[in-house]
Amino acid sequence: MSFARVAVNIPTLAGVFDYAVPAEMSAKIVPGSLVTVPFNRQMVQGVVTALPPQPAVADPRPLSTLLDPLPVLTPQQLSLAFHLAEATLNPLSSIISLMLPPGLSQQADTLYTLFAPQTGDLELSPTQARIVALLAERGHLRGRQIERHFSRVDWRKSAEALARRGVLGKTSVLPQPAVRGKFIRIAQLAAAPEAARAAMDSLGKTEATLKRRRAALEFLIQEAGAVNVSWVYAASGCNLADLQELAERDLILLGETEIWRDPLEKVSSSERQAAEITLTPAQEAALAQVIASVSGQPSAVSPFLLHGITGSGKTEIYLRAVETTLRQGRQALILVPEIALTPQTVRRFMSRFPGRVGILHSKLSDGERYDTWRRARSGQLSVLIGARSALFTPFNDIGLIVLDECHDNSYYQSEPPFYHAVEAAEAYARICNATCLLGSATPTVEQRYRAERGELTLLELPERVGFSLENESTDFELPPVQVVDMREELQAGNREIFSRALSESLAETLLRGEQAILFLNRRGTSTYVFCRACGESLKCPQCDTPLTYHQQEGLSARPSTTYATGLHCHRCGYSRQMPKTCPKCKSPHIRAFGLGSEKVESEVVRLFPQAVPLRWDWETTRQKDAHEIILTHFANGKANVLVGTQMLAKGLDLPDVTLVGIVLADVGLNLPDPFAPERVFQTLTQVAGRAGRSHKGGKVILQTFQPENPVIRRAVGHDFSGFYADELQNRRQLGYPPFARLVRLERREQDPARAEEEARKMAAQLRVWMEREGRIQTEMIGPLPCPFPKMAGFYRWQIVLRGPDPAGLLKDKPLAGWRVEVGPVSLL
Repeated sequence: MSFARVAVNIPTLAGVFDYAVPAEMSAKIVPGSLVTVPFNRQMVQGVVTALPPQPAVADPRPLSTLLDPLPVLTPQQLSLAFHLAEATLNPLSSIISLMLPPGLSQQADTLYTLFAPQTGDLELSPTQARIVALLAERGHLRGRQIERHFSRVDWRKSAEALARRGVLGKTSVLPQPAVRGKFIRIAQLAAAPEAARAAMDSLGKTEATLKRRRAALEFLIQEAGAVNVSWVYAASGCNLADLQELAERDLILLGETEIWRDPLEKVSSSERQAAEITLTPAQEAALAQVIASVSGQPSAVSPFLLHGITGSGKTEIYLRAVETTLRQGRQALILVPEIALTPQTVRRFMSRFPGRVGILHSKLSDGERYDTWRRARSGQLSVLIGARSALFTPFNDIGLIVLDECHDNSYYQSEPPFYHAVEAAEAYARICNATCLLGSATPTVEQRYRAERGELTLLELPERVGFSLENESTDFELPPVQVVDMREELQAGNREIFSRALSESLAETLLRGEQAILFLNRRGTSTYVFCRACGESLKCPQCDTPLTYHQQEGLSARPSTTYATGLHCHRCGYSRQMPKTCPKCKSPHIRAFGLGSEKVESEVVRLFPQAVPLRWDWETTRQKDAHEIILTHFANGKANVLVGTQMLAKGLDLPDVTLVGIVLADVGLNLPDPFAPERVFQTLTQVAGRAGRSHKGGKVILQTFQPENPVIRRAVGHDFSGFYADELQNRRQLGYPPFARLVRLERREQDPARAEEEARKMAAQLRVWMEREGRIQTEMIGPLPCPFPKMAGFYRWQIVLRGPDPAGLLKDKPLAGWRVEVGPVSLL
C-alpha cells in the first residue's frame, strides 16, 4: 500500500496529514495532486505534498477522490510553499491556496436547513430571528452565503444555538470547483458536397424552414472544417433545431470543442523590434552580466538590482534577457506592481514574442485566469506578465524572474496570508536555479543597502535614453523641477488649488497641443466634512476616520465610476448622503473641505475650457479593462490632461507628456510611520519622471507647503543618493531596517476593552518567551493602539518586535486570533 502526505485546505491549520492511497489511484497520485480527503467529520480539499514510504500514524484513512489528473503544483512550487510558510509564519495550506487559480481551490462549508419555519412560540434573539427569516425566504444556504447577509455580525453562535434547539439542521459540504473549461458547440459537413446539395429540396415543409436549412448547409459546404455554430446562425439565420434536423439526416455533425478564454486575444501591438534598437554603453554593460547569468549558472550569482533612473531603458534589458531565456527552452515571469502597467508592458512583450505571452491579474474573470493557468501548466505559454500573484504560475522550467518597480509596496500582500513578492521571487529563483532581476529608479533603502553589502549584484543605468529616427539611443536629461511654496501663493492672494506657475504652464502646454499630468495622492472631491458652528467633523462610524465627499456630476470625459455622490469611507466602504445640517448642532453651516483628485479634475474643467481631462484613480478603474481604456485614450490624444493618484507613479511611458504638476507634494509626509518618508520620496521621484520622455522635453512643477523638508528637497533634485544617505542614517539611529528586522502582531476585536486586554496578555507572554529563550537583542514596542485604531468596526492594537530575528521567537507558538506580519512595509 502507498501513502500520501496532504496539506488540507483549512486556512487555520498549519500541518500536513498522512492518508492511504487506494490501489486504483496509486499510479495517478504524485506530489502536487489536488485531492479530496476526509478530515474529522467533513470532506475537505487538499494538495499532496509528498509520498512517504510509511505513514506517521497507524491505519490512515484513504484519499477520497483525485480532482485533476495533472498535478496542480510543480515540485518547485511545493518547495516555495514550504519556504514561505516557514519564513512568513503562515499556515502551509494558506500559502498553497495562493498558488491555485480562483475557483479551483474550495474550502469545506456548512449547509444550514430550516427544520421549524414556525417559530412564533420560541424566544429568539434578533440575530436568530434574522437567520430564521433568511432561511425561510431563501431555503437551504451555505455558511458563506449567509455571511454576505450578516456583515460584522457573529451569526454563527446564534446558528449553533438554533441547531441545538432543533430549529436548524447542519450538514458539512465541500463545494465543487467553481471553474472549468469552456466548451462551444460546433458543426461541420458530414456528407459529400454533392450529396448535401442533392438533399436540399427535401429539408423542410415550409419555404422559410427550407430557406434557413439550405443556407446553413451551403455555408458548411464552403467551410473546410468544424466551425462555431454561432457563425452558422449569423450566416444563415438558422437555429439549433435546424442544425439538429440536418444532423439527424447525417448531412452534418454536431459536437463540442473546448476554447481558451484568452484575455490577450484582441490585444495588438506596434512596438519596435529589438534588432532596431542600439543600446547605450551602460545598457550593454548591464545586459552582459544578466545574459551571463541566464546563460550560465544563475544560482552562482546573487539577484540583480538594476538601478536605473526613470526613462533609462530598463525594459529593453528585460526584453533581451527574456529572449535569451526562451532560446534556452526555459520560461520567464515578468512581474509589475500594478494592473495599470500591464497594458503597456504586455504590448512590448507581445511584439517581441508573439503567441507566447500570457497575462494574469485580479481584474480578469475566473475563467480567464483558470485557462491562462492551464496554458502555462501545459507549456503553451513561455512568458507570463502580471501583478503579484503571477509569481505562482505553474511553469515547469523557470529561467528568469523580473520584478519591475521592485520598490513598490503593491508587491506586499497586506491581507492574510502576508508575504512580500520580491522576497518570495528571490527564494523561488534559488529553488528554480533561475536569474532574478529587480529593477527600479527608486529602490528601497534595504535593497540598495543589500546591494552595497554584496547580497544583490548592483547594475546601474545613470542616464535617460530615447530613440532617434534611426532607433539609436539618445540621451535625454531628467526634467527640471520648479518648487512653488503654496504659503507664498496664499500671501499673494491666490486661493486656487493651482499656483500661478502651474496655471500658466498648463495653459501653455495645452496651447502647444501637448499633454500634461496632474498628480494628487488623494481620492474624492473633498477629504473631510466640517461644521463651522460647533467644530463637528463627520467620521465613519465603523473606522473613526473622516468621510470623503465624492461628487460625480458634470464631468463627462471620464468613464463611469462606482461611487455615487455623497460621503464615503475609503477603508470599509461605508457611505451616506451629505447632510444639509450638522448632525450634532443642527447648524446649516456644514460643508466639505480639503482636496482630492475629483476636485482637481473639476477645477481643470472650470479653469481651462480647452482641456479634455481624464481621471485615473481607484474609482475610475474598478471595472474590467478600465486601466487599458483610460491609458489608450490618453496615449492616442483623445484627452490632454491626465489627473490621477499613485497609479501615475508606476513606470508609465507617455512621450507626449511635457508637463507634470504635483498639486500637493506633502500628502503622506507626516504619517506616524517610519517608512513614510521613503514612500513619499519614491512617489514624487517616479511621478516627476513621467515628464520629458521624448525630444519635446518637459518640466515638473511641485507645489508644497513644506519646501524646506529634506525629503521634498531630495525629490526636487532627483537625488536618490542624498536621500539614501539621509534615510540610512535615520534608520540606523532609530533601529529600523536594514539594521534590524521587524515583526508586527495586530489584534482586532469589536470590543475595545477586549482588544486591549488580549494585547496586554500577548505582551506578557512575549516577555516570558524572550526571557526563556535568552533573546536579549529582541525589543518589544507596545502594546499600543494602532495609529488608525478603528477599522471596519474593529478596534486594533499592535505589538512590534524588533531585533536580529524576531520571527524566530514566534515559530511554533500559539498565535490564534493574531495577524502576524514578518517584515511589514507599514506600521499604520
